[in-house]
Amino acid sequence: MDYQCVQCGHHIKSLYVQYSPGNIRLMKCQNCRAVADEYIECEIMILLIDLILHKAKAYRHLFYNMFDPKAINFEGLMWKLTFGFLFLDAYRISILLANNEDSGSNPSTVSLIWGCGKILLDAVVGNLLFLSVLLLGTRSLLNMSSEVSRYKNIWLAILASSYLKLFLFAMMVWEFPSSVIFIIDIFVLSSNTLALNVMSDSAMSKCFGVCLCAHAVKFLVSLALNINLANLITL
Repeated sequence: MDYQCVQCGHHIKSLYVQYSPGNIRLMKCQNCRAVADEYIECEIMILLIDLILHKAKAYRHLFYNMFDPKAINFEGLMWKLTFGFLFLDAYRISILLANNEDSGSNPSTVSLIWGCGKILLDAVVGNLLFLSVLLLGTRSLLNMSSEVSRYKNIWLAILASSYLKLFLFAMMVWEFPSSVIFIIDIFVLSSNTLALNVMSDSAMSKCFGVCLCAHAVKFLVSLALNINLANLITL
């Protein structure tokens, strides 16, 4: 198994040498001469802070060095993260719909079913197009190979880098204005950009362009669906 130096991204065979249980020596990268991965001896909280601060070395550790592919079922992990991603997106849509509708009236059973249908349709269709634009952009703009495993790794990185959506749960406890949701969206966009940059080794501007197009298509599809469904109700 090949690991990566978190400083320069150079491939290395081993991150540390273990002399006895609890006694290890971190290896240095032959390319940049720095310690290949200092996060091995750090607490998980340090890694979380660096991920929030958008440090590329933290993303390299998460994607390349933290987990053993032989010990983890990445296929199952990808499906679980996809389900969580859709759930958080559906919750985000429900918050926006609740803010746009009259909260003082008691909704009927039919309106509740209709609202759930709108949320499900918006989440599924929007994210399908988001994934399509993202993978198409990585192939055309970033000149990546067409291997299926490569695209799975990209999608897994995008899912993992969308962890900031978890802050939406704070809106269950505390009341925030709906503008906070768009602030979270901006942080998710920047995190997705950095994750794509780490996974593809492409220019940051190209990665930003791909992620921005994918998020823009998702936003426009959501807007179009809401307008068409609203027009359908008035008919």
